[in-house]
Amino acid sequence: MNKVILMGRLTREPEVRYSQGESQTAISRFTLAVDRRFKKDGEATADFISCVAFGKQAEFVERYLHQGTKIVAEGHIQTGSYTNKDGHKVYTTDVMVETLEFAESKLSSENGSRTKVDEQGFMTIPEDDEGVPFA
Repeated sequence: MNKVILMGRLTREPEVRYSQGESQTAISRFTLAVDRRFKKDGEATADFISCVAFGKQAEFVERYLHQGTKIVAEGHIQTGSYTNKDGHKVYTTDVMVETLEFAESKLSSENGSRTKVDEQGFMTIPEDDEGVPFA
């Protein structure tokens, strides 16, 4: 089974292009910075993972995702290779994105997150919050 689920932030604006031919298909490439679970020498580290989306998912990326946006991406890993202009063989590894979801609200991403998030990504609710429907 080849299945990947990632949560991270876009490192820069996504690149979007359209295929040639009769039915143009959107193709989006972006890189996610995904925090590693454990810290190295007390500092957080991240992996930078190349992602590719096609069709409706790529159009969603073009319309709504920007540098710094936190998302959850689900898909599969695909490897490949090509020969560059210098004649060297280059190996690639990409996540082919099948579904995307926002991992935080637009307000928190714009304002630097009013809500605190713990190391597992769960939000903490302030003690004085009267809007909680359960106690």
